[in-house]
Amino acid sequence: MTSENALASAVDAIEIDGVSKRFRLFRQKPSSLKQRVLTARSRAEELWALHDVSFEVREGTTFGLIGHNGSGKTTLLKCIAGILRPTSGTIRQRGRLAALLELGAGFHPELTGRENVYLNASFLGLSRKETDRVYDDVVAFAELEEFMDNQVKFYSSGMLVRLGFAVAVHVDPDVLLVDEVLAVGDEAFQAKCIERVRQFQREGRTIVLVTHALDTVRDICDRAAMLHHGRVHSIGAPDDVVREMRYVLLGVTDPGFVPEQGTREAEIAEVQIIRANGSGDGDVRRHDPLTIQVDVRTNDPVDDLDVDFAILDGATNHPVLDARASTNGIDLGHVDGKRRVRFRIESFPYEAGKYWITVGLSARPTGHLYHVQTQRYVFDVVDVPRVQERVDARVDVEVDVL
Repeated sequence: MTSENALASAVDAIEIDGVSKRFRLFRQKPSSLKQRVLTARSRAEELWALHDVSFEVREGTTFGLIGHNGSGKTTLLKCIAGILRPTSGTIRQRGRLAALLELGAGFHPELTGRENVYLNASFLGLSRKETDRVYDDVVAFAELEEFMDNQVKFYSSGMLVRLGFAVAVHVDPDVLLVDEVLAVGDEAFQAKCIERVRQFQREGRTIVLVTHALDTVRDICDRAAMLHHGRVHSIGAPDDVVREMRYVLLGVTDPGFVPEQGTREAEIAEVQIIRANGSGDGDVRRHDPLTIQVDVRTNDPVDDLDVDFAILDGATNHPVLDARASTNGIDLGHVDGKRRVRFRIESFPYEAGKYWITVGLSARPTGHLYHVQTQRYVFDVVDVPRVQERVDARVDVEVDVL
């Protein structure tokens, strides 16, 4: 069967049809029953967390849900899990569902870790006998053998996440809902969670993942949707949805905006990010020199060409460095054909992480846009390995007779 036919014959594990969710907010806390009744009538404000949300999640796929804080992601996930009831619209879900929606959800602080495993598993539909069979695996995955008879109110946030995730992935779910857990805990546990997600993918289970880690969505999801102020802003391939998310974070809200635009009298032919060793591949170490090389070609002769770039932090999408040929004293003059412009950064001192580059061609001084490629290029900065130099320190030696 071809992939197209397989997709056409796939079953929807989750169907969300016109879902809206309204909350009523009270600015003043009532101190009596009478005041509560009066407040409910006169001072309640409506907050629509979701507006007419519709999409489907195919069985056996991994679906990413992204958006800024307050966009409605967690509210929607709680509606799918049945924790919240939509104000309007319908949600249909097939198969056993396990949800890990927030830190310590479903745990009773006065109960031990052992007791909470059985309690949480029962919430997710397992009998006591079924929980007996998976208990040792849950504890081993969470790596909490020494703490299972302690009350969970004494657990750290990382321990709660580990135990909650371990229970959720061992109840044999058909559908797994995960909210931000893959971004919590130490790197080793994050890697273990990602590997379990990939195992679920290989087994054909359905996963809905809410996260701010955009690169995780691009790496592991089959489709994605972005919520913006409670509405579906974009939906489709993860790369496209993540790119749209970055535009929104940059403040670009024009629905006609595209990653490449301009009148194209001059075009960006090629961009290379050249590392300290002269290569266009590999990581950049902190404080390494970096060269952004832009090849330009003209479709019509231009007399006012300017070239610029901006580097944005991949984690926050905030600009960290930008430069323009004209402000650095470069006048390209009359351009008819090809030019190569190199921006040499003597030292790139920023923190380790992923960085995106936007490159633009415009007219000087009007700013008329010939061509722009928005966040088209990426590189990673890594820390220089720490090497301890030799030190001189006093050493006292004692000998005891045994």
